[in-house]
Amino acid sequence: MRIITIIGARPQFVKAAIVSHYIRLHNDSSSIRIEERILHTGQHYDYNMSQIFFEEMGIPTPTWHLGSTNNVEHMRDAIIPLINGQADYIMVYGDTNSTLAGALAAEACNIPLIHVEAGLRSYNMEMAEEHNRIETDKRAALLFCPTHTAVENLRKEGITQGVYHVGDVMYDATLYFAEQAENCSTILQQLNLSPKQYYLATIHRAQTTDNADKLSNILLAFQQVKTPIILPLHPRTRKVIEQSDRLTQLIQDASHLHIIDSVSYLDMLLLEKYAALILTDSGGVQKEAYFHHTPCITMRPETEWVETTEAGWNTIVGTDKARILQAIQYPTQPQHEITEYGCGKAAANIIQVLCQNEY
Repeated sequence: MRIITIIGARPQFVKAAIVSHYIRLHNDSSSIRIEERILHTGQHYDYNMSQIFFEEMGIPTPTWHLGSTNNVEHMRDAIIPLINGQADYIMVYGDTNSTLAGALAAEACNIPLIHVEAGLRSYNMEMAEEHNRIETDKRAALLFCPTHTAVENLRKEGITQGVYHVGDVMYDATLYFAEQAENCSTILQQLNLSPKQYYLATIHRAQTTDNADKLSNILLAFQQVKTPIILPLHPRTRKVIEQSDRLTQLIQDASHLHIIDSVSYLDMLLLEKYAALILTDSGGVQKEAYFHHTPCITMRPETEWVETTEAGWNTIVGTDKARILQAIQYPTQPQHEITEYGCGKAAANIIQVLCQNEY
């Protein structure tokens, strides 16, 4: 079985790492061999956002690297001649532009598509990610869902064939790399941080960074927080701030805000685990906060990970300054554990289904 995995952004590297690991384990013990080759679109291309993930997580070296682009059509057109006739399946992850580009290229080459993390919906069509999810799911032959809610979302859209609830591969990755992070990461010492004595923040989504008022509201809220806030700054966010005198001044006036460069996956695991609170506009970080049982405040108007809010681990506040501060001061209390994400065997479940569908 020949699979070409198409990835290009940081969240995809994490998911692909654990599935690739299980593919190698499978090949060591099974007569059904899976040949995986990786195509890196270059959507995230600098060292801290890309190469370091391949090095520390053992992701196979890409067979192809497109360079650096975030344009869906350009990626699609570059991918098509590379994959045409070269694979039994194309596998994509999540909801980035690389995901949709891979789906469109697979469709053009008439190669069955695998979508890992299928069925997620925020029901906010202003998000590019929502468009990417929907269009990718429409084209997928095998849809691997992290939750039963995702399965139900697909059913509502008339998609029932090839749909499997396998659990969450990001939970697999968190469990698998937890010990390595503890043994290898020195991020807490580097930043002189004590466990549960700081907050962790991430801000990267275009909906936030492309709106000066939203980003200003978040920074104004951060100014009033007396607990140290560690903010690994995404290149997109850094560029927006550097181009605005107002945003730069807001950063300077936030005395407890500590900006650092983007960090590796292992460093991020430790920062999430030992934070007293996480404030984010990321999708994946919401889940990782729960995996570490760290309370989360999501600075978006909605979430695709509804289980985290229903269970009381995550509070949705948007970008309103008052709501952010209120959620920090009066955090919700967790109500129960979440079983939807499985028990750390999502990648193994994916491999099992692939072997059952071999042709």
